[in-house]
Amino acid sequence: SIEDTKTELGKLLTMSIYNNTSAVVSREDNVVKVIGGNATDRAVMNYVAVKTDAANVTRVRSILFNSKNKFSASQIIGDYNMTLIKGAPEIVLSKCKYYYDENGQAQPFSGFDKLNAKIDEMAGRAIRVLAFATCKEEIEGENLPGGEWTLVGVIGIRDDVRPDAIPAITQVQSAGVQVVMITGDRKETAVAISKEAGLIKDDSDIILTSDELAKLSDDEVKEKLKDIRVIARALPSDKSRLVRIAQSLDLVVGMTGDGVNDSPALKAADVGFAMGSGTEVAKEASEVIIMDDNFSSIDKAILYGRTIYNSIRKFIMFQLTINLAAVLVSLVCPILGIMEPLTITQILWINLVMDTLAALAFGGEPALKRYMLEKPKRRDEGIISPYMWSSIIVGMVFTFVLGMFFLLSGGAHSSIGGGFVENIFRSTENLVDGKNPYLFTGFFAFFIFVYVFYAFNVRTEKINLFENITANKGFLYIIALIAVVQVGMVYFGGVILRSFGLSINEWFFVIGLAVLVIPIDLIRKAIWKGVAAK
Repeated sequence: SIEDTKTELGKLLTMSIYNNTSAVVSREDNVVKVIGGNATDRAVMNYVAVKTDAANVTRVRSILFNSKNKFSASQIIGDYNMTLIKGAPEIVLSKCKYYYDENGQAQPFSGFDKLNAKIDEMAGRAIRVLAFATCKEEIEGENLPGGEWTLVGVIGIRDDVRPDAIPAITQVQSAGVQVVMITGDRKETAVAISKEAGLIKDDSDIILTSDELAKLSDDEVKEKLKDIRVIARALPSDKSRLVRIAQSLDLVVGMTGDGVNDSPALKAADVGFAMGSGTEVAKEASEVIIMDDNFSSIDKAILYGRTIYNSIRKFIMFQLTINLAAVLVSLVCPILGIMEPLTITQILWINLVMDTLAALAFGGEPALKRYMLEKPKRRDEGIISPYMWSSIIVGMVFTFVLGMFFLLSGGAHSSIGGGFVENIFRSTENLVDGKNPYLFTGFFAFFIFVYVFYAFNVRTEKINLFENITANKGFLYIIALIAVVQVGMVYFGGVILRSFGLSINEWFFVIGLAVLVIPIDLIRKAIWKGVAAK
């Protein structure tokens, strides 16, 4: 408690914190606020932030904390002339010959074992420990000062695992992502936190310190990599090494970090996640900045990344099916003597439906939790999956077959003669470019509406085509817009669009023929599901 800082020893601790951290205390309108520094600096500064009777000293030299040295130091002059040291207990305690008693007097220090046992007990409860000491030697360069040190005390910091981080870690793991904690904390602390967070679950999980990792060759790390869960007392170089080794196994790697020294690993990773409270250097080296410093944001990033990827795949399925069907019709019809089944202007409208409007329709697909159950995509995996090819080929072939039936049975080829379709569409002596305007108007409408219905097939791999349909209202609006505009073109397109209106019976036939793409695709999905289950 703050009462502990009112003794002479407490004043020494307060001075050590005030003058050997990167955080500062801001007092505005009687509101005390700690700003700057890293999370550890802010935590220890908050412990003494309300104190106003700090010692009158001036900082003349400093060594900033970094994850390699695991200490910081400040040389001060004034009421006290000494060097203040703060760092990992195993570094600080080994150099302490004395300790300060309650009255601020130096006494011989012999309680190493007892203090270390207490630190180990704290570490087992996921409490990180910092040790504070002083010495009379001045700072030279970036090295620890020599001489005999006097222990001021140790402080425990509890980093509670955020409640939403635990389910987020489970969710990410279920997505096939291996989560590894790479921390500067001591091994016992890291193990306690990782167990609480659900990272360590059984005896096969591997926990290493930086020193233990350094003793392993790259080949040995590759063998153990899939089971590594924690790297304790880690150095920035450990992050870069793990990124390099994982990428050599053709794995896609994401790395988090907040410090300047993390930037090489963030830059080398396939996806760098910088903390919003981190340095600008780390942010510049990253692809994603996590503004709330929360692991659950990574969970959301993966979910929405997969959602966007799946939406792109849906768009590709839709686009390729239309493209291939249009190309096939345009190639085969002239061979059969049917010239211009679709005019250039009609094809331009089809391209608008296929590109711009379809992209907008599928771009608003909702983020579904089941995407997190999908296996991660391999680095060399093609964007068009076998499932997509089945949809594209079936949709393209079926549309082509229906189109040929429409044209040939409708008498589009005069030498072949008509059939069932010819009896549905009106005949006329007023031909347009030698063609029955109503038949080709119907074919244009059919070609658009078959893909209006096909869009419902594409947007979900489920049998229920209306699954989560209301979560993407933009899809419904755009599909409705395409249908309304197409009807308008049929009646008002005239010579420009070679469209001259359809009767009710003709519309029934066009829509009825086009909607057949839905049951055909449902059969394909059922067959695919049965084959995939074997």
